[in-house]
Amino acid sequence: MFDTLLHKILRIPYGLHVHSVRKVSRPRATVLLLHGIGSAGAAWDDVVAGLPKDIHVIAVDLLGFGVSPHPEWAAYDAKTQARSVIATLVGLKIQQRVILVGHSMGALVAVEVAKRYPLLVKSLVLCSPPFYNDTEESSLLPKRDAALKKIYLLIKRHPERFATIAALAVKYKLVESAVNVTGENVATFMAALEASIINQTSFADAKNLQKQMSIVHGALDPVVIKKNLDAILKNNERASLRVVHMAGHALAGQSYIGAVTKEIVRALPKQKAKNSPVTKG
Repeated sequence: MFDTLLHKILRIPYGLHVHSVRKVSRPRATVLLLHGIGSAGAAWDDVVAGLPKDIHVIAVDLLGFGVSPHPEWAAYDAKTQARSVIATLVGLKIQQRVILVGHSMGALVAVEVAKRYPLLVKSLVLCSPPFYNDTEESSLLPKRDAALKKIYLLIKRHPERFATIAALAVKYKLVESAVNVTGENVATFMAALEASIINQTSFADAKNLQKQMSIVHGALDPVVIKKNLDAILKNNERASLRVVHMAGHALAGQSYIGAVTKEIVRALPKQKAKNSPVTKG
């Protein structure tokens, strides 16, 4: 009852579970990692292991996933997730502008955070972002945006079957091991799928977001639409694109993990050169 009053009626955002924090006394930068739908902060463990030791790294479980709260009434849209992300940063007393790194749905949440709280964000690294366009002109041929949304809607109609398929995907390493969709949490997955991905505003927002932005995706990714990424690059001269060959959508595999790690490192401020010793003679 108190939880409902505090968060639903008074609209105070939830704080998120922090999966891991790497703290340093004087960090060169702060990196915040946002996982994809059905996953959790543990999805980033391999990436974190490859990052420089002089940066502050935070990986969270988004609302409805992992160990974070799972309110049944929540919308699970990008706006709600963004408010919880900021509440968590405030609770951690982060004083630097953050480099936001998001995978899949987490990339859409990263865009929402940057749109709503631009002064708190230094730059973005968007991994496998499922940006879809609702404003395309009509055509005799079906658009990939519409086709993918139809697939998502079909998934939403059969949640029990999807939970079984997701378990098999984890077993055969088609998705990262942190993905956990069961009969108990599949309703949350479906709510997030509809609110954050199917009914998104993220594509339009990303086109207008004038932030340093690096986009990474696998060449074999079935849910990323290249022409939408090209539209973002056209509208933002500070945006760049890296395509990883022989990689799909999952945050997994040496080549994909390595590419994501490199893009995060590229977004970091340059290390200050140490003073060279002065010699006489």
